[in-house]
Amino acid sequence: MNVTRHQMQQPEPTVVERPEQTYVGARRSVRMDAFSVIADRLPEIIGWLASHDTPIAGAPFFRFYAIDMEGESEVEAGVPVADPPEPEGDIIVGVLPAGRYATLRHVGHPDGLFDTITRLREWGTAAGLKWDVITDAGGVERWGCRIESYLTDPRIEPDMNKWEMELAFRLAD
Repeated sequence: MNVTRHQMQQPEPTVVERPEQTYVGARRSVRMDAFSVIADRLPEIIGWLASHDTPIAGAPFFRFYAIDMEGESEVEAGVPVADPPEPEGDIIVGVLPAGRYATLRHVGHPDGLFDTITRLREWGTAAGLKWDVITDAGGVERWGCRIESYLTDPRIEPDMNKWEMELAFRLAD
């Protein structure tokens, strides 16, 4: 079997134990084809934290509460912090729950994340993992905790094809 160089460099999915993580964020219902509505909140939240002298304690992320590929999804833009300031306006303080998570890193443009998501889900299913998700009668997935963290700082690496992201889907056990 011939394996391309790209295939050899793809990271493998893993299961990790993650502690509870406090964060500051903003939540919104968005269509996936208008994701920039929530994505554009990350720089605003980071600026808000800076104006409140609050250090960032990890990679910015999107938390998916409900996913409806044909309609509106409930998504939160968030930034981890150790000691959050008081919320203001639609800026909230939340907690990512502790637990076991299936994780997989993606290197490349965010447009390629769908293939990485599919790969993680197929791997988890083949491994007999149970996701912390309920799918309703309309096909909407409601997740206990599903996050997409952006590990690359776009101010340092503006080429989106070189960005690194991590998917973390909480397991039901």
